[in-house]
Amino acid sequence: MAKEKCKAWVVSINMGLGHQRATYPLLDIAEDGVLLVGDKETSSPEEIKLWHRITGGYEFISRIKKIPLSGNMLFSIMDKFMDIAPIYPLRDMSKPGFQTKLIYKYIKKGLGKSLMQRIESKSLPLICSYPVPALIADYYNYSRNYCIITDAEINRAWVPKDPASSRTVYFAPCSRALQRLRQYGVLDERIFLTGFPLPKTVLGTEKLEVLRHDLGQRLHYLDPKQKFWPLHELNAKHFLGKQYIQFKKERIFSIAFAVGGAGAQTDIALKIAKSLREKILKKELKLYLIAGIREEVNNHFKHGLKDLGLSTDLVPIIYSSDIYEYFDKFSALMRVIDVLWTKPSELSFYSGLGLPIIMADSIGAQERYNKKWLLEIQAGIPQEDPEYANEWLIDLWQYGRLAESAWDGFLKARKFGTYKIYEVLRTGTMIRETSPLRR
Repeated sequence: MAKEKCKAWVVSINMGLGHQRATYPLLDIAEDGVLLVGDKETSSPEEIKLWHRITGGYEFISRIKKIPLSGNMLFSIMDKFMDIAPIYPLRDMSKPGFQTKLIYKYIKKGLGKSLMQRIESKSLPLICSYPVPALIADYYNYSRNYCIITDAEINRAWVPKDPASSRTVYFAPCSRALQRLRQYGVLDERIFLTGFPLPKTVLGTEKLEVLRHDLGQRLHYLDPKQKFWPLHELNAKHFLGKQYIQFKKERIFSIAFAVGGAGAQTDIALKIAKSLREKILKKELKLYLIAGIREEVNNHFKHGLKDLGLSTDLVPIIYSSDIYEYFDKFSALMRVIDVLWTKPSELSFYSGLGLPIIMADSIGAQERYNKKWLLEIQAGIPQEDPEYANEWLIDLWQYGRLAESAWDGFLKARKFGTYKIYEVLRTGTMIRETSPLRR
């Protein structure tokens, strides 16, 4: 199948940003655009009510978690419900749990019936970035049913009741996710270790010339005292290419703080801005605040910066009410920043671009495991007190620690996910690669 003719049904959900971020790089192959389960275009009024029963509450509880006592209590209850059991000791975890049984109960009531009627109108592969539509397609025996895993480790609800007989194929972002799928009973031939899909605008072609150029420059901005280059110059030249590591010095050291899709942790952003204020005013560094698609977060940032005597020229805010315009802006920003500060969500996989991740506190079980994965590959650094970022963050920068994390993330995290997914769609399989530039 020619690349330009490779089309698929692409399905996600409007719940936070992570699931839609995973399908954003696949827009060019998405038949009728990315379909969202639970909205009027894919669901009947009765189905929408069922979807709300499944998804309702998570974003609300994420936002109220910061309220003392009641917020933490409500979140703890939900987090326990969505918990991921420890992977060790290794054991058979293929037996479906309460969540899986509940989802199938809703499917039998008609959840996803309208979606299936739509996708069955044209015989194309189906790619989901949320488990429930993949389970629905499996229930209806849809033949080419793919599911993108959006976290380093997942709970049992991602997998059908009878995984051994399931036709669902999974795209895993890392080996931890692959190990979980095996433990839940998914057969090896139905798991592809692709990596998380990243936008082609930050990668370039399959030669990754955009990524290699951007990282070649970033490593200079991250190493003001020449701690990294004496140790790694030969490796950087080998993997990135001599032409990409010549320092051009076209900007200043830049940091971006991203709130979660539910608008959580907005208070951290303004603490960072306050702490780094003097360096921002002296133009010793650049700070960007990423508000996502929430107007209230955008307004909160604007008012907070004004109170600090900082303009949005000095501290730009990345925001749009349109999610795809926001993703475009976010992707463009990733090319000109040196550090990404965020909770360990799906953005953890952007470490593959050679972006060191400063990890804000985790929210939920998935993020705790994402944090663990980032620490294992040495691409993430836990945040210290944001009010003293002007001290500890600057030390990490000055002494080359951030540069080391950037390089570790580039070498160890997969960044070829989008192209590997295309490869599976075209050929039914994929070549297992060992080079960091092809995985």
